[in-house]
Amino acid sequence: MARMRRLEVRGRTTVITGAASGMGAEIARELDRRGARLALLDRDAAGLAALERSLTGIGHTAHVVDLTDDDAVASLAGTIEASHPHVQSLITCAGSSMLGSVDQLTMAEMRWLMDVNLWGTVNITQALLPALRREPAAHVTHLVSIYGLAAPAGRIPYAMSKFAVRGFTEALRHELERTSVTVGAVYPAGVKTGIIGRGRYAAAIDPAVAERAAAAQAAMYHTEPADAAARIVEATVRRRPRTMIGREARLVDVLTRLTPTRYWVPMRRPLREAVDTTTPIG
Repeated sequence: MARMRRLEVRGRTTVITGAASGMGAEIARELDRRGARLALLDRDAAGLAALERSLTGIGHTAHVVDLTDDDAVASLAGTIEASHPHVQSLITCAGSSMLGSVDQLTMAEMRWLMDVNLWGTVNITQALLPALRREPAAHVTHLVSIYGLAAPAGRIPYAMSKFAVRGFTEALRHELERTSVTVGAVYPAGVKTGIIGRGRYAAAIDPAVAERAAAAQAAMYHTEPADAAARIVEATVRRRPRTMIGREARLVDVLTRLTPTRYWVPMRRPLREAVDTTTPIG
């Protein structure tokens, strides 16, 4: 089998969603150091502006957009293509989290997270595919999650959305297998980005209880964002179909293969405080 063509980063454009903070910002800094041109997407205008000021490269653009707005995303794709004639990669980092059990969550809360994590990802990917197809080699990287491998209690909407992103990524990879565009999924675990603290929780949960659960989850994160960003960029450049970030992701990947119906048994104890959204404080 012929070796897959590696992407040339310098002077070529990568589109990054969720770029204003967390993994998106770290990936932007890593690609900036490598000489890439960047199209930075987020809802947070102030965060995007601060990130732009911190970058040293040239040719970057920032775009404030709600990825769940179909018309805005369709219009944005044309704007990006006008400024960036060679869009060779897309890395989707935009997303949020949601704490709560099925008894605590409303349908509106679950739909909101699905809109952000799944449909935002599908929307921008579909919109940019024509530009990506015009390149002799291009790659799409979707950040999934360890919870796209295993579905814990207390994270139903998040797990649903991430399993769906995983399914979209794999099906899209198969659809594009005879084209110049390759597609990969990244499964991060335990990256210290603060996403759980910035995420939402069911309105039915006592805020103090939600804060305790979020803190317990955050305490389990060990991977530095810059280290994860370097691995994600390398996975994109090498056009890898599947990448695990963090020891926990590799362990859970093996665990779910070995015991697909009982993996929760060994996971329950270490996650007990992070998934507890019912026990009162005090």
